[in-house]
Amino acid sequence: MKKLLLLSLIFLSYFNLNAQDVIGKWKTIDDETGKPKSIIEIYKDGDKYYGKIIKLLTEENKDGVCRTCETKYKDKNIIGLVILKDLEKDGDTYEDGEITDPKNAKTYSCYIQLVKPNKLKVRGYIGFSLLGRTQYWYRVQD
Repeated sequence: MKKLLLLSLIFLSYFNLNAQDVIGKWKTIDDETGKPKSIIEIYKDGDKYYGKIIKLLTEENKDGVCRTCETKYKDKNIIGLVILKDLEKDGDTYEDGEITDPKNAKTYSCYIQLVKPNKLKVRGYIGFSLLGRTQYWYRVQD
């Protein structure tokens, strides 16, 4: 009986996680400081998924102007900037897309994956996914 109950819980947890969607608002964390950096809204357009900056959270950028950017975005309002593009859902992974880092204006190949209902793995890479960087974003509860 205990085994059946345990199996049922595992089964329900698996389907609950897979039933979750990446659509919504996500808080990003700065790799260097560990502090919240921005809120990204992920949305679906057709069969593809995108993410745009809807709010900057760092003190120097709170008005939406990227003072910490080192590129064409420096001193520009980047609210509304689409940084995730063309992700396609494949099982529990969203892949074959691109992510742009506004700080250096570089674009990388990207995939995202829910690791928990409120935790999103975001991997940007060049060429192979082994050569890249992973961030974790956290769902913002409205």
